[in-house]
Amino acid sequence: MIDTLPRREREVFETLCRLEAGTTAEVRAALSDPLSDSAVRTMLSRLEAKGLIERTSGPEGVRYRPAQETETVAVGALRRVIDTFFAGSAASAASALLGMGERLTPDEAAALEAMIDKAVEAGAVATGKDKA
Repeated sequence: MIDTLPRREREVFETLCRLEAGTTAEVRAALSDPLSDSAVRTMLSRLEAKGLIERTSGPEGVRYRPAQETETVAVGALRRVIDTFFAGSAASAASALLGMGERLTPDEAAALEAMIDKAVEAGAVATGKDKA
């Protein structure tokens, strides 16, 4: 559903996901190309009507947050990117990410190693024996 949103609605939604929750003013301030306050309110209302975000009232006013966990939304978006640009290969996508020149912290490298080890142990990695 997210990939069918108009560009600005998708930008507002992605900004809210990045913030995890926020008021209209907070969302507006976080946009790379800010919209008017009323335009942000309109887009948040549209996203709410589509079931993508929820609102709550609190002491600081109305706050919005994604209806789904941000991680769930991120996994879906990443799956679409992998399917579209990397022919469904998570390894190709990971290689592209690592090849972008960003240096990994020791903690990030250890986490990646642990995830690879876990995938191998769970049998989620093809071995040379699988071809027989």
